[in-house]
Amino acid sequence: MGFSNDWDQAYRNNQQMSIWPWTDLVSYVMRDVSPSGPNFRVLELGCGAGANIPFFKSLGVKYFGIDGSITIIKKLNEKFPDLKNNLICTDFTKEIPFKEKFDLIVDRASITSNTKSAIEKSIKLIYIHLKPAGKFIGIDWYSTQYTEYNRGDNVPNDPYSKKNFKDGNFQGLGIVHFSDKDHILKLFNKFDIEIMEHKIIKTEIPNTDFIFASWNFIAIKKD
Repeated sequence: MGFSNDWDQAYRNNQQMSIWPWTDLVSYVMRDVSPSGPNFRVLELGCGAGANIPFFKSLGVKYFGIDGSITIIKKLNEKFPDLKNNLICTDFTKEIPFKEKFDLIVDRASITSNTKSAIEKSIKLIYIHLKPAGKFIGIDWYSTQYTEYNRGDNVPNDPYSKKNFKDGNFQGLGIVHFSDKDHILKLFNKFDIEIMEHKIIKTEIPNTDFIFASWNFIAIKKD
Protein backbone atom coordinates (compact mmCIF):
# COMPACT_ATOMS: atom_id res chain seq x y z
CA MET A 1 0.00 0.00 0.00
CA GLY A 2 1.31 3.44 -0.93
CA PHE A 3 -0.24 6.90 -0.82
CA SER A 4 -3.63 7.07 0.87
CA ASN A 5 -6.32 9.20 -0.74
CA ASP A 6 -7.39 10.11 2.80
CA TRP A 7 -4.59 12.66 2.74
CA ASP A 8 -5.78 14.24 -0.49
CA GLN A 9 -9.24 14.55 1.01
CA ALA A 10 -7.75 16.17 4.12
CA TYR A 11 -6.02 18.78 1.94
CA ARG A 12 -9.25 19.34 0.01
CA ASN A 13 -10.86 20.09 3.38
CA ASN A 14 -8.00 22.45 4.29
CA GLN A 15 -6.85 20.12 7.04
CA GLN A 16 -3.23 19.22 7.88
CA MET A 17 -2.15 22.52 6.34
CA SER A 18 1.10 23.03 8.25
CA ILE A 19 2.93 26.06 6.86
CA TRP A 20 5.74 26.63 9.39
CA PRO A 21 9.07 24.79 9.08
CA TRP A 22 9.41 21.90 11.52
CA THR A 23 11.85 22.91 14.27
CA ASP A 24 13.52 19.52 14.54
CA LEU A 25 14.13 19.40 10.79
CA VAL A 26 15.66 22.87 10.78
CA SER A 27 17.91 21.93 13.72
CA TYR A 28 19.10 18.70 12.11
CA VAL A 29 19.79 20.31 8.74
CA MET A 30 21.72 23.25 10.15
CA ARG A 31 23.60 21.28 12.80
CA ASP A 32 24.55 18.18 10.84
CA VAL A 33 24.40 19.09 7.14
CA SER A 34 24.76 22.89 6.67
CA PRO A 35 23.81 22.89 2.98
CA SER A 36 24.29 25.97 0.83
CA GLY A 37 24.38 26.96 -2.80
CA PRO A 38 22.49 25.86 -5.92
CA ASN A 39 24.72 22.83 -6.49
CA PHE A 40 23.35 21.23 -3.32
CA ARG A 41 20.23 19.23 -4.12
CA VAL A 42 17.53 18.48 -1.55
CA LEU A 43 14.51 16.21 -2.03
CA GLU A 44 11.60 16.24 0.40
CA LEU A 45 9.32 13.21 0.46
CA GLY A 46 5.78 14.16 1.42
CA CYS A 47 6.24 17.92 1.12
CA GLY A 48 2.59 18.46 2.10
CA ALA A 49 1.52 22.10 2.34
CA GLY A 50 5.12 23.24 1.86
CA ALA A 51 6.05 24.00 5.46
CA ASN A 52 9.76 23.39 4.83
CA ILE A 53 10.05 24.95 1.36
CA PRO A 54 10.76 28.57 2.50
CA PHE A 55 13.47 27.26 4.83
CA PHE A 56 15.30 25.42 2.06
CA LYS A 57 14.82 28.30 -0.38
CA SER A 58 16.45 30.60 2.18
CA LEU A 59 19.57 28.40 2.05
CA GLY A 60 19.86 28.84 -1.70
CA VAL A 61 19.84 25.10 -2.37
CA LYS A 62 18.06 23.40 -5.26
CA TYR A 63 14.83 22.03 -3.78
CA PHE A 64 12.65 19.20 -5.08
CA GLY A 65 9.46 17.87 -3.53
CA ILE A 66 7.14 14.90 -3.96
CA ASP A 67 3.66 14.41 -2.58
CA GLY A 68 0.90 11.95 -3.43
CA SER A 69 -1.82 14.60 -3.28
CA ILE A 70 -2.58 16.35 -6.56
CA THR A 71 -4.59 18.89 -4.58
CA ILE A 72 -1.62 20.05 -2.51
CA ILE A 73 0.83 19.98 -5.44
CA LYS A 74 -1.48 22.30 -7.42
CA LYS A 75 -1.57 24.68 -4.45
CA LEU A 76 2.21 24.58 -4.13
CA ASN A 77 2.68 25.30 -7.83
CA GLU A 78 0.55 28.41 -7.41
CA LYS A 79 2.46 29.49 -4.30
CA PHE A 80 5.95 28.67 -5.61
CA PRO A 81 5.80 29.06 -9.43
CA ASP A 82 9.61 29.02 -9.64
CA LEU A 83 9.54 25.40 -8.38
CA LYS A 84 6.87 24.17 -10.77
CA ASN A 85 9.20 21.70 -12.50
CA ASN A 86 10.58 20.51 -9.17
CA LEU A 87 7.29 19.62 -7.46
CA ILE A 88 5.71 16.34 -8.54
CA CYS A 89 2.60 14.43 -7.58
CA THR A 90 3.44 10.74 -7.33
CA ASP A 91 3.69 7.89 -4.84
CA PHE A 92 7.25 7.98 -3.49
CA THR A 93 6.97 4.36 -2.33
CA LYS A 94 6.77 3.39 -6.01
CA GLU A 95 8.94 5.90 -7.83
CA ILE A 96 11.17 8.93 -7.51
CA PRO A 97 10.98 10.27 -11.06
CA PHE A 98 13.71 12.90 -10.86
CA LYS A 99 16.92 12.17 -12.77
CA GLU A 100 19.05 14.06 -10.26
CA LYS A 101 21.06 12.45 -7.49
CA PHE A 102 20.54 14.17 -4.16
CA ASP A 103 22.89 15.33 -1.43
CA LEU A 104 20.06 15.23 1.09
CA ILE A 105 16.64 13.57 1.24
CA VAL A 106 14.32 14.54 4.08
CA ASP A 107 11.03 13.29 5.46
CA ARG A 108 8.93 14.61 8.30
CA ALA A 109 6.38 11.90 9.22
CA SER A 110 5.27 11.18 5.65
CA ILE A 111 6.90 7.83 4.99
CA THR A 112 5.24 6.71 8.22
CA SER A 113 1.86 6.84 6.47
CA ASN A 114 2.59 3.45 4.91
CA THR A 115 2.87 -0.25 5.67
CA LYS A 116 6.22 -1.89 6.36
CA SER A 117 6.50 -3.31 2.83
CA ALA A 118 5.81 0.08 1.23
CA ILE A 119 8.34 1.75 3.54
CA GLU A 120 10.97 -0.82 2.55
CA LYS A 121 10.37 0.04 -1.12
CA SER A 122 10.66 3.74 -0.36
CA ILE A 123 13.97 3.25 1.45
CA LYS A 124 15.35 1.33 -1.54
CA LEU A 125 14.46 4.30 -3.76
CA ILE A 126 16.06 6.70 -1.29
CA TYR A 127 19.28 4.66 -1.45
CA ILE A 128 19.27 4.73 -5.25
CA HIS A 129 18.69 8.48 -5.51
CA LEU A 130 21.19 9.63 -2.90
CA LYS A 131 24.71 10.54 -3.90
CA PRO A 132 27.51 8.47 -2.32
CA ALA A 133 27.64 9.42 1.38
CA GLY A 134 24.42 11.38 0.90
CA LYS A 135 22.23 11.80 3.95
CA PHE A 136 18.63 10.97 4.78
CA ILE A 137 16.99 12.85 7.64
CA GLY A 138 13.92 11.28 9.20
CA ILE A 139 11.92 13.47 11.56
CA ASP A 140 9.07 12.27 13.79
CA TRP A 141 8.99 8.64 12.78
CA TYR A 142 6.32 7.62 15.27
CA SER A 143 7.44 5.47 18.17
CA THR A 144 5.74 2.37 19.53
CA GLN A 145 5.73 4.27 22.84
CA TYR A 146 3.37 6.86 21.34
CA THR A 147 -0.07 6.58 22.96
CA GLU A 148 -1.65 6.40 19.50
CA TYR A 149 0.09 3.07 18.87
CA ASN A 150 -2.45 1.45 21.18
CA ARG A 151 -5.35 2.74 19.09
CA GLY A 152 -6.54 1.70 15.67
CA ASP A 153 -6.77 -1.76 14.15
CA ASN A 154 -3.83 -4.04 13.47
CA VAL A 155 -2.62 -4.48 9.90
CA PRO A 156 -2.27 -8.21 9.09
CA ASN A 157 1.32 -9.50 9.21
CA ASP A 158 2.60 -6.03 10.09
CA PRO A 159 2.82 -5.43 13.85
CA TYR A 160 4.19 -1.92 13.39
CA SER A 161 1.28 -0.57 11.32
CA LYS A 162 -2.20 0.45 12.43
CA LYS A 163 -5.32 1.59 10.56
CA ASN A 164 -8.95 2.69 11.05
CA PHE A 165 -8.32 5.10 13.89
CA LYS A 166 -11.73 5.99 15.31
CA ASP A 167 -10.48 9.12 17.10
CA GLY A 168 -7.27 10.90 18.06
CA ASN A 169 -4.54 12.46 15.92
CA PHE A 170 -4.78 9.91 13.09
CA GLN A 171 -8.53 9.70 12.65
CA GLY A 172 -9.37 9.54 8.94
CA LEU A 173 -5.73 9.39 7.81
CA GLY A 174 -5.38 5.74 6.76
CA ILE A 175 -2.29 3.68 7.65
CA VAL A 176 0.15 4.85 10.34
CA HIS A 177 3.47 3.09 10.94
CA PHE A 178 5.26 3.04 14.30
CA SER A 179 8.83 2.01 15.06
CA ASP A 180 11.22 1.01 17.80
CA LYS A 181 15.00 1.38 17.59
CA ASP A 182 15.71 -2.12 16.25
CA HIS A 183 13.06 -1.76 13.58
CA ILE A 184 14.59 1.44 12.21
CA LEU A 185 18.07 -0.08 12.24
CA LYS A 186 16.83 -3.06 10.22
CA LEU A 187 15.00 -0.85 7.73
CA PHE A 188 18.18 1.18 7.16
CA ASN A 189 20.67 -1.69 7.15
CA LYS A 190 22.35 -0.31 4.01
CA PHE A 191 23.03 2.98 5.77
CA ASP A 192 25.21 4.15 8.62
CA ILE A 193 23.17 5.82 11.36
CA GLU A 194 24.95 9.04 12.28
CA ILE A 195 22.57 10.07 15.04
CA MET A 196 19.29 8.79 16.48
CA GLU A 197 17.19 10.49 19.12
CA HIS A 198 14.03 9.26 20.84
CA LYS A 199 11.71 12.15 21.65
CA ILE A 200 9.17 11.50 24.41
CA ILE A 201 6.74 14.20 25.54
CA LYS A 202 4.27 13.50 28.34
CA THR A 203 1.38 15.84 29.02
CA GLU A 204 1.41 16.66 32.74
CA ILE A 205 -1.31 19.34 32.89
CA PRO A 206 -3.96 18.27 32.36
CA ASN A 207 -2.74 14.84 33.43
CA THR A 208 -4.20 12.69 30.67
CA ASP A 209 -1.37 10.13 30.61
CA PHE A 210 -0.96 10.99 26.92
CA ILE A 211 2.54 10.45 25.53
CA PHE A 212 3.85 11.69 22.20
CA ALA A 213 6.91 9.71 21.17
CA SER A 214 8.88 9.72 17.92
CA TRP A 215 12.31 9.10 16.42
CA ASN A 216 14.60 11.63 14.73
CA PHE A 217 17.63 10.27 12.91
CA ILE A 218 20.20 10.72 10.17
CA ALA A 219 21.16 7.82 7.92
CA ILE A 220 24.18 8.04 5.62
CA LYS A 221 24.34 6.03 2.41
CA LYS A 222 27.17 3.53 2.52
CA ASP A 223 29.59 3.47 -0.40
